[in-house]
Amino acid sequence: MNNSVTNTARLLMAGLRALLVLTLVTGVIYPLAVTGIAQGLFHGGANGSEITADGRVAGSSLIGQSYNLPLKKGQETPDADLKWFQGRPANGLGSNSLNTQYKLILSGATNLSADSKVLIEQVRDAKAAVVKDNSVPGHTVRPSDVPADAVTSSGSGLDPDISPAYAALQVHRVAAKNGLPAAQVDKLVDDHTTGRTLGFIGEPRVNVLELNIALKDLVAQH
Repeated sequence: MNNSVTNTARLLMAGLRALLVLTLVTGVIYPLAVTGIAQGLFHGGANGSEITADGRVAGSSLIGQSYNLPLKKGQETPDADLKWFQGRPANGLGSNSLNTQYKLILSGATNLSADSKVLIEQVRDAKAAVVKDNSVPGHTVRPSDVPADAVTSSGSGLDPDISPAYAALQVHRVAAKNGLPAAQVDKLVDDHTTGRTLGFIGEPRVNVLELNIALKDLVAQH
């Protein structure tokens, strides 16, 4: 009887020691090591790929933002603030029904097929809006000028980048709204165009947040 109790106690102590060791290794040492390596070698990425402006965090280079005017009375969907470069449409994002106090960033696609009447109507309306918004005195945008990313959302709906073609299409409108020469805004786009990763992966792209921060600085200089 005593031997049985002693063996049980030994097994319990061995199990407790194993639990403490595993807790220390997997719950303390490993997370600290991984965090330390990430902070040392990949500091920017480990902290959310933050972009700063005026000494404050303006957002992440990985998450798209909206540039809209404040909602008017009775308005459900805000109008775009056309003095800024606009990103891709964010169609397909779900609604937050779990937390009514804060608006969470949600990711999702429309899941509409290519021949969906709803999708076709969305694209048609978006193209008409892009043509209207970006046609300014002395510069008219044609429907054939509108690239695909100007009227379709990405799979996540949170794409932070636009194509150089869509950025270039917005140059004259942004210049007119901010009282800037179109040539200066066009150069701004060129300076913030990133080529294919390693020269062959992906497509050339323009980060909208970084571009708008540079635009704000340019406006402040005039």
